[in-house]
Amino acid sequence: MASVVWFTGLSGAGKSTIARATEAALLEQGIPVEVLDGDAIRKTFSRGLGFSKQDRDENVRRVGFVAALLARHGVTVLVALISPYRALRDEVREQMESAAIPFLEVYVNAPLNICVGRDPKGLYGKAQRGEIPSFTGLGDPYEPPLAPEVECHTDQETVESSTRRVLEALQYAPRAIKTAATVRAKM
Repeated sequence: MASVVWFTGLSGAGKSTIARATEAALLEQGIPVEVLDGDAIRKTFSRGLGFSKQDRDENVRRVGFVAALLARHGVTVLVALISPYRALRDEVREQMESAAIPFLEVYVNAPLNICVGRDPKGLYGKAQRGEIPSFTGLGDPYEPPLAPEVECHTDQETVESSTRRVLEALQYAPRAIKTAATVRAKM
């Protein structure tokens, strides 16, 4: 059984970037891996959900269900999702633990002003113009993890160093991916 790695943080913090780099390193070793990216999920599986707390909670639950399903079938799942509320991330963790699926929470931490400056999708601009109500970090809170397995400060470290730390954490997860050390050595 594979692991679920849950990348959480503000929009623009670098969740998808680190998840994709981790995916590339795992694929290079022939490890089955899938990225569940928040943007792609919202356009497909969770289309129609808005940004209310109830809709965000439903989105996280749906992604957690799919992640567990894939992991039970031997796929390492890298979830890149803002998932702003700690209680829902904890709920997903409990779901994984009850199914004996190793779960790693990765807090992709970048200050709000850095994320607003990056704004790769123009979402902060839309939120500031009132086009996206209750946007995380502006009109709605983000609750950082209290004890993530990995914390990446993307305003201070490179994608490569963040990816390396995620791979190191995977090595020590229960039923860990045994080739993580080999991947790390190649980076």
